[in-house]
Amino acid sequence: MTTTTTSQAELFQFLEDRFACAQACTECARASALRASLVDPDGSENQEQVRRKGIMCAEVCDATCRVLSEQTQADEAAIRAQVEWCRQVCLETAQVFDRQPGAEESAAACRDCARACGDFLATLR
Repeated sequence: MTTTTTSQAELFQFLEDRFACAQACTECARASALRASLVDPDGSENQEQVRRKGIMCAEVCDATCRVLSEQTQADEAAIRAQVEWCRQVCLETAQVFDRQPGAEESAAACRDCARACGDFLATLR
């Protein structure tokens, strides 16, 4: 009986972490796309990096959210690779946003997403 309870608890934790990760990805995608749209396309090299990273982060987070939201049983290795990629891109994007005045909330959303991705990855190990 304990095994079943443990398995159910682990399943619930897995699903909660998966949902939290998908939710954080959605928020990060929104914040990154917004930040990218605020940057002047003809701006400085730093602004161009903010725009490029913001767009890439939004796309990676969106793709990760779609993978996590699928009802089918996806390959665990593929899920792990996607979530790890998202985690890394979010951390890199947060560092770029740190150098952009007024981008504190966007950087925080990226860090929150990276943390949620890490938490979810821990349930897969």
